[in-house]
Amino acid sequence: MNTYLDFVESIQAAVLAGQKITPSKARTEPVERAAKVLLFSPHPDDECITGVLPLRLMREADKQIINIPVTYGSNKDRQTARAEELADACRLLGWTSYRNRDDLAGLDTDDIAAILSELKPEIIFVPHVQDWNPRHISTHTTVVQALQRLGEACACTVIETEYWGAMDDPNLMVEADAQTVADLVAATALHVGEVARNPYHLLLPAWMQDNVRRGGELVGGPGTAPPPFNFATLYRLRRWERGGFVEQLDTGTFIAMETGTLKEIF
Repeated sequence: MNTYLDFVESIQAAVLAGQKITPSKARTEPVERAAKVLLFSPHPDDECITGVLPLRLMREADKQIINIPVTYGSNKDRQTARAEELADACRLLGWTSYRNRDDLAGLDTDDIAAILSELKPEIIFVPHVQDWNPRHISTHTTVVQALQRLGEACACTVIETEYWGAMDDPNLMVEADAQTVADLVAATALHVGEVARNPYHLLLPAWMQDNVRRGGELVGGPGTAPPPFNFATLYRLRRWERGGFVEQLDTGTFIAMETGTLKEIF
């Protein structure tokens, strides 16, 4: 008879088996589109960890995904390697990496304002302001300062992400199927030096499962039953226009994997 011990041990065995998988440097050709989505990533690997919605926007809504690493990490001895790892991860997913890999300096407000002016994105992703890690928090602040500097010249949808610190008020839960999660795990695994010290890529599915538990009520409201998702990522979606944030969703929203559900919003 199956028991909960069998269930838990099967999860444990799967994680151990995952440690033996050799990452593949497969390549997906990036698309060039007028509709551009920018990912302002505090470090290489954040683009993969929070990448469910960007990946679906590319695959289902025909958007070009451009990752912009705000830093290559604080360890200067690892920066060149992290740039190479990031390039491998973006190539696997079919995303463009905006920065020159020889330029490893962090981006400031002027840099980000210039990128926004040049690329004129429809959507940007940025960590929320309480995402615990100092670089995640400073990335949020720097991007918002850049938006403020541009004034009415810039208007776009802003999607805030979470990882180190959970949001109190996400308004969007986006489902991922097994293939989407596997692709993001594979891309995260290409950040080889990082997962060698902490194999967090193997725990990404469990994090996305817990997002379903949390998101049912955080997005849907207290007492709401979660939708029948196996995996999901939580976001906060707002619009930036006339120098400030504007609410865009009337209620918390669940985006399932069914064809067309994503295009109803984007």
